[in-house]
Order: sequence, then structure tokens, then C-alpha cells
Amino acid sequence: MADTNIASVLTQSPVPKSGTTSVPPKACGVISNDSLLGVDDAIPIIDYSMLTSDDPDQRSQAVKNLGKTCVEYGFFAVMNHAIPDSLINGTMGALMRFFDLAEEKKRKYQSNNYTDKIRWGRGDVHHVSREYFKIAAHPQFHCPTDPDGLREILQEYSKRLREVGINLLRGISKSLGVEEYYIQNAMNLQSGYDFFTANDYPPRVSAPNIIGQFPHNDPGLLILLMQNESGGLQLEHKGKWLNANLNPNWIIVNLADHLEVLTNGKYKSTIHRVIVNNEIRRVTFPLFMGPSLEALVSPAPEFVDDDHRPAYRGMSYKDYLEANQHHIIEGKSCLKQIRL
Repeated sequence: MADTNIASVLTQSPVPKSGTTSVPPKACGVISNDSLLGVDDAIPIIDYSMLTSDDPDQRSQAVKNLGKTCVEYGFFAVMNHAIPDSLINGTMGALMRFFDLAEEKKRKYQSNNYTDKIRWGRGDVHHVSREYFKIAAHPQFHCPTDPDGLREILQEYSKRLREVGINLLRGISKSLGVEEYYIQNAMNLQSGYDFFTANDYPPRVSAPNIIGQFPHNDPGLLILLMQNESGGLQLEHKGKWLNANLNPNWIIVNLADHLEVLTNGKYKSTIHRVIVNNEIRRVTFPLFMGPSLEALVSPAPEFVDDDHRPAYRGMSYKDYLEANQHHIIEGKSCLKQIRL
């Protein structure tokens, strides 16, 4: 992506996709006493090129701003991340071709067995039609064989996106006052368990704009999301829901449960939800970037003292993902259950 000479973190008005009109979601009463209308306040933006710059002053300022953003927001968009637009657009096209396959070709991945690393299914919650597939991406990459070219492009996209995530975690480590490989080593990210969930929300013009996913937070360290259309995702900030109406080729990053646990609550897991705009087809492809399944995640000694006692019970990442019979690949949060 083109370089832009701006500060590492800045606020910017929402940027709709060229040639499209951003349509705000309409309240429909699905969530009691809670309007589904988000607000268009600015979302913090990280300039990745500054975080990875050869200029130590730029890197230092980027790390400082990244830490401030993690404390005050817990989410941000990433620009200038160097993943080519052609790879992003090709990935979204490949995902759509998978969802457009005849159902009998996809049904072979339909399963309730949590050991299956490729799973496909449909959901219909409050009249929202959602199709999805879930794949384990690291340390071993798994992918459907159809359509042609899907595996190759998703594997390349996964590699490039994971590299961005690793560099963000190095910056986050430094922002916490520890050395840049601290999180990487403590969470054994060489064997980190990552998975993707692809979601397809088809347009349903006759239906009202309604909730697609209820407010929740997610397991792991970071969630890195890209989407084919601007809008739909809402992020909670100081009692308001902010619309993530951003350039579709920017990466939206949420801090997740295990970064909160590791930092003993200094950095918080982001609560977010999805509002369906039924006038457009929306495809999302979030990467859930997590520790090794064997990693025991608990508040690190660097964030515990007499004034900050351990606030979370330690648990292996695998046990956390399996808690309450949630399947490893499903990505459910049980953060409340381990708070002390």
C-alpha cells in the first residue's frame, strides 16, 4: 500500500469503499433497551510502516502511541501494512467462490466434531442468514480443496497477515515496558494456535437491519479482521458503539482475552458486535491469533505487585478454548469465568 506521511496513531473520519454508500443500521428491537445505531466517532489508526521503520525515533513514537491506543481503546485499524491489495482482493474473491459452490461440495465439511480443523455450516439467528467456514491456520495450515486456487491464496494471505500480527505484538510488548519478544516467547508463538472464521452475510432486502452477532469478546491475543465492505462491525468504547466504517483494505485489530489475562487487566479485551446491512453482501475473514495450545496463560509477574494482585486464574489455552464444551475452533470467550 502507498506510504502516507502521518502520525502513527491518528483519528480520521470514516472512509466508505469507493463507489458505495455507507448505510447505517436500523434499530429493530432485537436487543432490549439498546439501540443498534452506532456512532461515527473516529477510530484510532496505526501506521504500520512507522512501527516497522528503520528510523528509531519513528519506531519509538509508534510504540508510545500504540500503547496509548491499547489502554484507551483496545482496538485500532492498521494502514500501510504492506499486504498487497491484489492479495486482499484475491482472498475475498476466493472466499466468495467457496461460498458460491454447490452445497453438496461444502457439506463434506459439515461437522460437530471439534477435532476437525475444517468446518462449514449455516446459522440463522433472529432471521439473519449466515454461512461460515472455520479453518485452523497455524501451526499447521488446513483448507478446503475447492474451488481451485483457494488453498494457495489463503495460505499466502495467512502468512502475510500473521507476520503483521507478530510485529504488532512486538510493538505491544515494548509499549508495556518489556523487551519486544516478551509476548512472542511467553506465549510460544512459534507453535501458536491460530484459526480463521470466514463469514458470508448475503443481502436480504426485505428484512430489517438486525444484529448479526451479539456483543462478545474473543479468545486469543489479537483478532485481525478484514472485510469486503466497510461497515457492520461495531466496537464498544466508553459506553458507546463505534461504527468501524473504514477502508476495507485496512486491518481492524481487536485486543483479545489472553492479552488481558497476561497483562493482568492493563490492556482489555475488546467487546464488539455485528450489525447486518441487508442491502449488500458482507464477507469477513478474521484471524484469531493465539498462544500455543499448551501455554499456561496467567498474569505475568511484571504486571503483579502489592497494588495489583493477580486478577485472573491461570489456564492453558487449550483448556480455555474447551471450557464449557466450546469447541477449540469455535472461538468462544469465557473470560468472566476465570476472573478472580
